[in-house]
Amino acid sequence: MAVTITPSLRTALHLDAAASGAMALLAIGAAPILSPLLGLPQPLLFWAGIALLPWVALLLGVARRNTAPRLLLVDILGLNALWVAASIGLLASGLVAPTLLGYAFIVAQALAVAAFAVLQGLALRRSPATATA
Repeated sequence: MAVTITPSLRTALHLDAAASGAMALLAIGAAPILSPLLGLPQPLLFWAGIALLPWVALLLGVARRNTAPRLLLVDILGLNALWVAASIGLLASGLVAPTLLGYAFIVAQALAVAAFAVLQGLALRRSPATATA
């Protein structure tokens, strides 16, 4: 089943894309500077930034459409939830030793991603179904 990309859903997708794109550029371009400040490995920051690039492209591509498959939009919500869980899991795993600023950074970005998922979920719930995608 397809749903209409309403203005509120489009805005939620654009906000996620803008924040994810900014985070990608920051992580890729400033990994050597951020690594000692955050206490996070430079490759982790760099490759997390690289991983965000196709995510941004997906969000922008979906936001440009008039309709999208409901499952795709649910997948976007699920991937945001996985990012939040992975962020918190990283802190709990003991695999990294972040500084206090690093903890704050990871928690803040996880909360932001959770907020995007909530906005997208609320907008999706209000989006009418359509006959085609």
